[in-house]
Amino acid sequence: MAPTSSPSLIEGPADEYRGYLVVDPPPDPASRPATFTAPTADELESLDELDGAGTWVLDGDEVALTNLDKVLFAARGEGEAVTKRDLVRYQARIAPYALPYLADRPVHLHRFPDGADAPGFWNKAVPSSAPAWLGRWDDPDAKPGKTATYSVLDRPAALAFMANLAALELHPWTSSIRDPHRPTWALVDLDPGSATTFADLVTLAKLHRTAFDHLGVVAMPKVTGKRGIQIWIPVADGTTFAQTSAWVEQISVAIAATVPDLVSWAWRTEERGGKARLDFTQNARKQTLVAPFSTRPAPGAPVSVPIRWEELDDPDLRPDRWTITDVLDRLEVDGDPLHPLIGRQQALPPLR
Repeated sequence: MAPTSSPSLIEGPADEYRGYLVVDPPPDPASRPATFTAPTADELESLDELDGAGTWVLDGDEVALTNLDKVLFAARGEGEAVTKRDLVRYQARIAPYALPYLADRPVHLHRFPDGADAPGFWNKAVPSSAPAWLGRWDDPDAKPGKTATYSVLDRPAALAFMANLAALELHPWTSSIRDPHRPTWALVDLDPGSATTFADLVTLAKLHRTAFDHLGVVAMPKVTGKRGIQIWIPVADGTTFAQTSAWVEQISVAIAATVPDLVSWAWRTEERGGKARLDFTQNARKQTLVAPFSTRPAPGAPVSVPIRWEELDDPDLRPDRWTITDVLDRLEVDGDPLHPLIGRQQALPPLR
């Protein structure tokens, strides 16, 4: 898709910016997502006691687990390989942080039954082995032969069940099952090309930071766990996909115009000359990006993690910096900077 116009949004170099403005009120407490509990010490101990397979009871739900000692992620550096048992434990422990982004949305699964080093496949429909307690949603607009019933991950056991299926990536819709035609997030996807360095991506993210400050827009970046950076922007109820797509496209065009050597608008990867793409096309019904705190299929089990804007200035920042072994330590100290934006009623401002 070709870009349209190039509004003037950037004022001053990105490296002069050191903050962002919060101009709209926080969401009403009634609109906040439900809270979810972490597994107890006894529940985690019972998982460790399973001899390769068995039934695990998590928060009252029974989860059938198999091949628990199978390696799903190769070791990274001096670390250890990550087994399915490790992934199940992580998904249960991360539930209080991850489920607010998943609990009321259809989800696409990227499954790797032979581990992250082998080819995976996409699974959109509810898996045939799903327990009766797993959340489901029937898409009233499903066309014949297309996915009609999706999984909805609304409890910690659902994350453990998906880990048992080797769903190494979870991709929720940007709209909820309450109003599937209206997104609650607008997304900016900084998609690196083969010649894009992480420093290039940080430059692009900082330019977005400056533009959002100029516009008074509240948003938060997220490292993808692989090579990229995404920016999540909460939008008010009633916002359409056409509006989020057009708005993000205009932002992308303006930013790309300031750094033409970094960005290509070619659709095909092989035609981009190794440059990054600012992919506004993810702002459409059924289009997804990886969920916060989802693992990615790479050695060490890296995780997609929301970060604060000022962390873009951290020389040690990397898109795959955190893994399942240390992301919970980060959350206990710093919390999740994206969580306060869930449900925020933010009207996207007009662009000049």
